[in-house]
Amino acid sequence: MKRARFTEEQIIGVLREHEAGAKTADLARKHGVSEATLYNWKAKFGGMDVSEAKRLKQLEAENAKLKKLLAEQMLDAAALRELLSKKW
Repeated sequence: MKRARFTEEQIIGVLREHEAGAKTADLARKHGVSEATLYNWKAKFGGMDVSEAKRLKQLEAENAKLKKLLAEQMLDAAALRELLSKKW
């Protein structure tokens, strides 16, 4: 089964419906997701505006990029330390 990808706007729209009083089971059925997915979205995006959600996604991408750079630098440093510690 193909996994549906929802945009931040769509997720926040669904959460607004939930805040307006719609039942979780009805929303899950209507949008084709599980109730657990709705609760996960609520934990992550609850109380956010669309602009805040986009900024969050941008920061997460930047954070992943920085973590990758740090891991590469640490690997390079470890390789250099190992090379220098060997006796010639």
